[in-house]
Amino acid sequence: MGSDVHLDGHLGSIGPVTVNPVTVDGIPNEFGITVRSPLPKIQLGVDPVTLNPLDATLTLNPVTLNPVNLNLAVTELPETRSHLPADFTVGLSLLGMELLTVRLCGEAQMISEAYKAGPCERCGYLERDDDLDPKDG
Repeated sequence: MGSDVHLDGHLGSIGPVTVNPVTVDGIPNEFGITVRSPLPKIQLGVDPVTLNPLDATLTLNPVTLNPVNLNLAVTELPETRSHLPADFTVGLSLLGMELLTVRLCGEAQMISEAYKAGPCERCGYLERDDDLDPKDG
């Protein structure tokens, strides 16, 4: 089972191109392939596949869930200082015409820190701080 393959071709005339002592004159520019006998027959085969029945047993055991205690608490807020932009406009208009407008704009702050009572915020009897100098009164 053999095939007879013949290869021939030509490029025509490219012209004399000379690079130092090497020339490329006469290289063919067309190629052809001729197969002179019929191609061999190719056969593919697959062996038969058999599937045997499968016996399977599935067993599920009871699942026991123990109680889980979950405690979640916010114990302390972090000390932060937040800046809040503020832009307020209060005005008086009559029949859609603006008569008087007061505009307040700026920045407000929200401060979250440990509370320390000031001198005017103490309740109860008056206590003198140990760190006060008696000369200061």
